[in-house]
Amino acid sequence: MSGNVFETIKKRRSVRRYSSKPISEDILERFRDALKFAPSACNLQPWKFIFVFDEKIRLDLSRIADEQEFIAKAPLIVVACGYPNKAYKKMGGNGNSVDIDVAIALDHLSLAAASEGIGTCWIGAFDENRTKELLRIPDDVKIVAMMPVGYPESSNLIRPISENQRKPKSEIFCIDYYK
Repeated sequence: MSGNVFETIKKRRSVRRYSSKPISEDILERFRDALKFAPSACNLQPWKFIFVFDEKIRLDLSRIADEQEFIAKAPLIVVACGYPNKAYKKMGGNGNSVDIDVAIALDHLSLAAASEGIGTCWIGAFDENRTKELLRIPDDVKIVAMMPVGYPESSNLIRPISENQRKPKSEIFCIDYYK
């Protein structure tokens, strides 16, 4: 890993074109650590992550995910599952913390990947029932998102985001009260 966290945050991009280059086991282990050490409400860690390497299963997942074929081209798809019944129960107006807990962990993964020059893309459009059936996921488990992970087809697919690609700070920050 190289660079500082702010450089990594600015260069993390959604990648939709992957090379077939495999991800080394030592990098995969760092990705597992990024997920494992992510914070969760009350440290309940209400999650499980399925690392899908099998080519046929990746292709099936891409079909289940609104025919987003690029997903299958990544050498790895992480299917992020949460346990709503094991998550913190007093999470604002959301009922429980499972979606937020799993999203934080996936964000850790996406930043760890970007720091390695590896791309990711958040996938929220998928048929949960078909995915559960394919991956043998129990009914009481919620699939929060999927994330293809792989080296970008081109190095310019991971590059820093420029200031003019983001809303001005005056539109997204307030002090003391909502304005």
